Amino acid sequence: MTEPITPAIVLVSSIHADRLREVFARYAAEYDLVSARSVDEAVQATMSAVRRGAQIAMFVCDSRVADIEAPAMLHMLRSLVPTSRRVITAAWDNFREDAERLRPPLTKGKYDAFLLMPRGIRDEEFHLAITELLNEWGASVAAPLVDSVQIVAPGGDGLVLEIRDYLFRIGSPCRVYAPDSPVGLEMIALAGPEPVFPLVRTFKSDHVFTPTSVRDVAIVIYGRPDDIDVDTVVDVVIVGAGPAGLATAVYAASEGLSTMCIESDAIGGQAGTSSMIRNYLGFPRGISGGKLAQRARNQAIRFGTRFFTGWPATALKPGFDGDPHVLCTAGGDVRARAVVIACGVDYRKLDVPSLEPFIGRGVYYGAAMTAARELEDADAIVVGGGNSAGQAAVHLARFARSVTIVVRRPDLSATMSRYLIDEITYNPRIRVHGNAEVVDGGSDSDVLDWIELQDTGTGEPSRVPCRGLFLLLGAEPRCGWMPPDIARDDHGFVLTGSDVPQEFWRDGIPPTSLGTTVPGIFAAGDVRAGSMKRVASAAGEGASVIPLVHAWLESTVE
Repeated sequence: MTEPITPAIVLVSSIHADRLREVFARYAAEYDLVSARSVDEAVQATMSAVRRGAQIAMFVCDSRVADIEAPAMLHMLRSLVPTSRRVITAAWDNFREDAERLRPPLTKGKYDAFLLMPRGIRDEEFHLAITELLNEWGASVAAPLVDSVQIVAPGGDGLVLEIRDYLFRIGSPCRVYAPDSPVGLEMIALAGPEPVFPLVRTFKSDHVFTPTSVRDVAIVIYGRPDDIDVDTVVDVVIVGAGPAGLATAVYAASEGLSTMCIESDAIGGQAGTSSMIRNYLGFPRGISGGKLAQRARNQAIRFGTRFFTGWPATALKPGFDGDPHVLCTAGGDVRARAVVIACGVDYRKLDVPSLEPFIGRGVYYGAAMTAARELEDADAIVVGGGNSAGQAAVHLARFARSVTIVVRRPDLSATMSRYLIDEITYNPRIRVHGNAEVVDGGSDSDVLDWIELQDTGTGEPSRVPCRGLFLLLGAEPRCGWMPPDIARDDHGFVLTGSDVPQEFWRDGIPPTSLGTTVPGIFAAGDVRAGSMKRVASAAGEGASVIPLVHAWLESTVE
């Protein structure tokens, strides 16, 4: 097997080139350190690395470079390698003066970090920032050098993409191999005669299987809900593992409650598909939704939470008169003294029948992070005006030739955070197409090739090339499995607290702020009527529900 080409870190400084090389010496074992003293040398070094097939993991630029402003240099280098991470570092004598002019471009996403150049050895705060950025680059751009899950398939299809996306979101590195590759031949031999693709193997075992859904892969990795003792009644079962469900799991388990979390998809919910969340408290350089979810899951597991993914809830049977509630899934039932509904929302479906055959083959609901890598030199379209759509567009622009955000409104000002609008405005690969909607699409092959847009004012149609259509439209609550005992509003969101109709109040008193119409069943996060639909507020509700759960459990003790 051909040895992979070492990725490069390009260091640019007219005055401190030797010092930067000393600072980055610890990375030399796994990255090729390339020094440049001018913009011309930086461009030449970059093009030389690209021609020999090397990826550029990071550009590091001194805050003062001869003949050019540092942000302008990084903008030039970014046009050559959009996937690289970009850092400006300032010497001690220049840091305070340069910070005033360099921080505003940072807020617009013109580069990823502005750091003080280390003055001595073992400046771990500096290296924490560098390793976080390299970690992010490695997770979202570089092909994994090791894999926990191996997939063999003759070509990408919808199921392979779904499995890859699921594994990416749970932090399990995977690779897809051709049937005639050494790994492919080995797995075909283990599968037996007449194998059906795709073939999957986890943790390099001898067990090779053909999944028919993502759930089949989830079962092999995490097991089934009925793997637990069926006679056990847990203190609390959480439905959904997005920000609200994960926060509930952390606080419930850390306070000694026996806790189980059931998730229909991958850990993280919609937030878990975000390529970069820059306005979440405590992460000044931002954090991907997947990384945030993985950290929260690990934290909850440390306190004792048990997770089962790939198992949507199918029914909930409320318990009365001291009986436990029963949460039903296709993989088994869970009995619990309290239930927290945190199942979030789904993206609204686009009612364009001609696009249905292309789902997973160019049409994706959500960000579909792993699909971005396949859009090099192609055109992508993102439909939606919220922060999730903006984050998806920024990520796609690292790979795609062009990214167009399509919205029915004139622009993004009413629906997207300012920092994202600024970042989108600055990015030359992204444009916003307002007052438009998708009405058709098709291809002469089995992969999407074009879509048709219609002006919402004039009705005029226009056909545009599109190899990746990413739909992040609105929010529909996942409530079809809930019993009628749990009241919902006209849009299907769960009613809690004083929003509950008065006929369900007890002795003239409404349920607690996150309590539903059924005692012992609570709701938190996006599924709840009146929620803020933000990651931080969902996590806050997840933390806030635990005192209410405690009070309920104490009230049931005789």
